[in-house]
Amino acid sequence: MALTPTTHSDPPLNDDSLCSLPQQNQDEQSSSSLQETPFSMGSPGKYLSGVSRVEMAWAHWTKLGRPKFIVAPMVDNSELPFRMLCRKYGAEAAYTPMLHSRIFSENPKYRSEEFTTCNEDRPLFVQFCANDPDTLLEAARRVESYCDYVDINLGCPQRIARRGYYGAFLMDNLPLVKSLVEKLASNLNVPVSCKIRVFPKLEDTLKYAKMLEDAGCSLLAVHGRTRDEKDGKKFRADWNAIKAVKNELRIPVLANGNVRHMDDVQNCLEETGADGVLSAETLLENPALFAGFRTVDWVSDNENGYVDGKLDQADLVVEYLKLCEKYPVPWRMIRSHVHKLLGNWFRLQPQVREDLNAQSKLTFEFLYSLVDRLRELGVRVPLHQKDTSTARDSAEVSCIEFGTNLVWKALLFGRTLKTVDSIWYCIPEI
Repeated sequence: MALTPTTHSDPPLNDDSLCSLPQQNQDEQSSSSLQETPFSMGSPGKYLSGVSRVEMAWAHWTKLGRPKFIVAPMVDNSELPFRMLCRKYGAEAAYTPMLHSRIFSENPKYRSEEFTTCNEDRPLFVQFCANDPDTLLEAARRVESYCDYVDINLGCPQRIARRGYYGAFLMDNLPLVKSLVEKLASNLNVPVSCKIRVFPKLEDTLKYAKMLEDAGCSLLAVHGRTRDEKDGKKFRADWNAIKAVKNELRIPVLANGNVRHMDDVQNCLEETGADGVLSAETLLENPALFAGFRTVDWVSDNENGYVDGKLDQADLVVEYLKLCEKYPVPWRMIRSHVHKLLGNWFRLQPQVREDLNAQSKLTFEFLYSLVDRLRELGVRVPLHQKDTSTARDSAEVSCIEFGTNLVWKALLFGRTLKTVDSIWYCIPEI
């Protein structure tokens, strides 16, 4: 039986601390911390011995079912309950949040609070940031029985990564990067994966990727933006660069960037030739992305065949909260997910968001009541899905959905609606 977490508040975080705050007792039957006996998935053996690395890399990927739809690593946001929610709606594999290898090695409290998993949480990538091979290996050995890959974060572009000298800022020290990969590949019983960003020059990216493969990397995830391109809404990811990496390497390659809905996923797979696609920001707003659901933002006014999917973000919040009761996590993570999932709803009822922000201590009772309150206020922003019904007339669907989408977009983005002869017109506010 799952234990209900006790109520507490999380003090503000700063960039110099990656440690989590005290959380609830773990459900001993449903989730696993590193202090429990690990469950066994079998060992593929040392990755620098026996058959070739490439053959072993593909054998392992095939054993996992060659997952294509993958939850990207997100600090404080790809924790166990969220991973499980995404898996319910089509995600086939997932990364943990980035874990700090030194703190993970030194601090038992950090280990037990920041990394939890369960038997159903597979395939799983456990991601570390690091700049010391021995420290990274010590941390990796603590998780190798719980995961399918130990991943090295070589792509974080944030200020904290610059100060801590890890992530994308190791692109300036390729010998160190190579030593990190070699250290793990030579000493772990699970494969090593890496997640990178691209260099401004394609030839530098290809040399970088080939160096990682030669060092023992068994799977490479490529974010198609450079270290300086932090704003995903401003900078489009370069799928051509990802395609070039895929063509250059012999190991599995994953693509990251420009994914808003399943059409983007399919287009990315086709254009890059990648073996899977990672999503991050879009999943935070729509954990049902991989099940074919779209937020109203990504349903074009003239796009036929998309209807109310009978699912909305408030439904997903309730599901997420139930998973948090089963798999406890720090309240700061829960608060963050509620804000991201209900962002569009809060635009319609900003006073509800203000009440949430005013809560220094959260409880599940308050959060469930917050969802009920939004519904009582008449707020509902549906997720959309392709209409597979053959009984409905396509012209009727087009007319209804066109009007519905305009209504919601007007409400969400500050537009005034008028009708002339039953046709909707969207007039920008001046």
